[in-house]
Amino acid sequence: MSVRARLAALSGTALLYAAAYAVRVEPYAVQVRAITLILPRLERVFHGFRLAHISDIHINGWMTPARLAALVPLINAQGADAIAITGDILSSHSRYDAAALTAALGALRAPEGVFAVLGNHDHRHPTGPEGIRRMLEAAGIVELANRVHTLRRGEAALHLAGVDDMAFRRARLDRVLAALPPGGAALLLAHEPDFADISAATGRFDLQLSGHTHGGQVHLPPFGPLALPRYGMRYPAGLYRAQEMYVYTNRGLGTGHLRARFNCRPEITVFTLWARSA
Repeated sequence: MSVRARLAALSGTALLYAAAYAVRVEPYAVQVRAITLILPRLERVFHGFRLAHISDIHINGWMTPARLAALVPLINAQGADAIAITGDILSSHSRYDAAALTAALGALRAPEGVFAVLGNHDHRHPTGPEGIRRMLEAAGIVELANRVHTLRRGEAALHLAGVDDMAFRRARLDRVLAALPPGGAALLLAHEPDFADISAATGRFDLQLSGHTHGGQVHLPPFGPLALPRYGMRYPAGLYRAQEMYVYTNRGLGTGHLRARFNCRPEITVFTLWARSA
């Protein structure tokens, strides 16, 4: 066999192994990523506040309610004060067992509560967003659809805000800002990360949490993600700064139409927030 033929055979074998890994290994290999951020407006009593962030569960034929339920103990084990879910709980047009999904989501535990916003797939699903909202309510999850939820410790406040989906033109930041008190750190849940260019311009938010991109799912160095969705081009995965605001894009727990991941593991992010003056 010639050198060229041997190289071709080796390349073919490597591609087969890579494809098998991308389908059978990496989608199951959930990474817990710990990040510490100093937020200048965070009051000292909230120093050390822990927030677990998950996104893009995408309940479908692969990510079933049972598979999600098996991940819940890992999420709860992080000991977070609160849990944030940044949209696309369902895949559009997927069938799902509403009772089983409600039970899985309802098993999430955090002392300050579990909070969520909807994503574009949630709005696109045949059941409509209202059905998903009823399910979240039944699971004890607070949906932050253009709303603010304030956590208080004595006189100190930490604000958790959220906007509805940008792609469906349901994001009403004006309503959020009208409800947001002037003092205290403010975190924003927004499904599409590129919303950060709008939210950062207000100067009122310290951290935006997003999903939507899945990190591209297939990430080939040095080229990066093979494909990214609309409103997910500027902040595809990980931590960024948009003016004075942090932006974090979670790679998600599930997958889209492509049931594979490569160099882009599913993710649970755990933020520890520090006050500058602590």
